[in-house]
Amino acid sequence: MSVKSVTHINLRGTARQALEAYHSVFGGDIALVTYKDAGHDLDPAQAQQIMWGQVVSANGFHVMAHDVPNAMNWNQGENPFYVSVRGDTVGEISAYWEKLSRCGTVIVPLGASSWSPLYGMLKDRFGVTWVLDVAHAPSSSEPADIR
Repeated sequence: MSVKSVTHINLRGTARQALEAYHSVFGGDIALVTYKDAGHDLDPAQAQQIMWGQVVSANGFHVMAHDVPNAMNWNQGENPFYVSVRGDTVGEISAYWEKLSRCGTVIVPLGASSWSPLYGMLKDRFGVTWVLDVAHAPSSSEPADIR
């Protein structure tokens, strides 16, 4: 088993620019998935905003970012980032979830998603928002690297 923790930055309409800037600094690979690409039916003005993006470089740098939809509350000073934990197995992620969720608040219940066999979001007892999911190999219709 392995687990990886990555900072996931929450932005409003500037995720593409931020990820492109980080890519220009750290190099590596950049992946950008828009809400439209993922089939989300949002305000058409948000269709090209980033639902999921990341920069990963060979030197170990890894950051993720997305544009918080307008329908969701967002205040940069209150929820500027998530800690994203991706594991190899359902059992591994479920165990982390059980421990982190004690005395916390579930935001998205742990369950299957369109991109992972198991995904969930919670705020722990210290006010830190965690996103946990199980890694899987992308299908031919998905972007080259969504892990």
